Amino acid sequence: MRRLRFRPWCNLLLFILPLVAVGPAARVLAAAPENRAATDVQPAPGGSGFDVAAATAAYLAKVPLEQRQRSDAYFEGGYWLILWDFLGGAAVIWFLLASRWSAAMRDRAERLTRLKSLQAALYWAQFILVQSVLLSPLAVYEDYFREHTYHLSTQTFGLWLKDQVTILAVNVVLGAILFPILYGVLRRVRSWWLWGALVATVFVMFVQLIAPVFLFPLLNRYTRLEDESIRGPILSLARANGISAADVYVFDASRQTTRVSANVSGFLGTQRISLNDNMLKRCSLPEIEAAMGHEMGHFILHHPYEGSALTGMVIVAGLAFLRRSFDGVLRRFGSRWRVSGVGDLAGLPLLLLLFSVYLFALTPVTNSFTRTLEAEADLFGLNAAGQPDGAAEVALKLGEYRKLDPGPLEEIIFFDHPSGRSRIFTAMRWKAEQLNRAERRASSAR
Repeated sequence: MRRLRFRPWCNLLLFILPLVAVGPAARVLAAAPENRAATDVQPAPGGSGFDVAAATAAYLAKVPLEQRQRSDAYFEGGYWLILWDFLGGAAVIWFLLASRWSAAMRDRAERLTRLKSLQAALYWAQFILVQSVLLSPLAVYEDYFREHTYHLSTQTFGLWLKDQVTILAVNVVLGAILFPILYGVLRRVRSWWLWGALVATVFVMFVQLIAPVFLFPLLNRYTRLEDESIRGPILSLARANGISAADVYVFDASRQTTRVSANVSGFLGTQRISLNDNMLKRCSLPEIEAAMGHEMGHFILHHPYEGSALTGMVIVAGLAFLRRSFDGVLRRFGSRWRVSGVGDLAGLPLLLLLFSVYLFALTPVTNSFTRTLEAEADLFGLNAAGQPDGAAEVALKLGEYRKLDPGPLEEIIFFDHPSGRSRIFTAMRWKAEQLNRAERRASSAR
């Protein structure tokens, strides 16, 4: 799936999903030895003669220089977009507060209804519409023109805009559910930061669990995979790993992007195995099995649930930060902005801004959380599917929009997945050990 950039103020899904990205993420440190130094090894011991470093270098050499430069430029440009997204969102929020637009939206919601819950929903609808319009130039450049420049998007502007409207509508509905509950806590409970964190964590878990089955189909059409030569091996792999899904689905991502992706999702009987049509068109069966083994690894290793627990910790710490920082800012600017306290709807932009500062500072940590779980799923996929060369080929395809060979510090700070070099090295190391094992078995049988 396409990486979601850090833009939590722009819409509710991108407010929640960076936390869910701490959700598919659960460790502080990246998995060593996944860096350039780790590839400086000699042929695997045991006599197979398979040189892991040379095999890794051979795969990386398959990428033409022009393609490598293009993907590096795309990914490195994303480093700056993290900053511009943050600054752009912060500027819009500051404008809404300083101009008293936020207070005016609150007043309008209060005039329309006396019900506090409906006031929160109405305020949220106004807020997200206004900030979406104000940030639309950045979104059009970043998500439409830039994607076309790097040959990653297949959408016309009309279809892209339709998808953005759909996402906006979903955000309005999700916010109308969350914020009445959250503001009820903020107004009534002294330890609002703790109970608010509980509400937010439960909501993040809820969205994380339902999104693949109920929300993603709003953007793409899901159909049953009919090709038994691919469907059969995927379901066999699922059964061998205790996944009870009865079918495999294909979604039409080619209407939006050239990227390959897949996922295994669901709960309480809604398990679903899905892959996009780009993967069907562009990948061989060993590549598909390698990718599905990775996705099944996330599911079997309980990464979503494991990550949700960590998400709760991040939210608790974040709201504790808000408890201290919000009051300090409000004492200086509250009367000027017509914001009376934490339970005042007009203060929502300030809450989001401060929480965004907190998440922005945590970017290297949350990226490392995610990257480590992705490395765990890589290893699970190799052991489950037994397709190291398929895994290496998929890593090269993902390298069309991710830098294949970053420096170690660069990978720690900016990568929420292991780099292409790291993934290929892991696959080749696994292959070498399997060759050694086969050789030992053959020797003992003589």
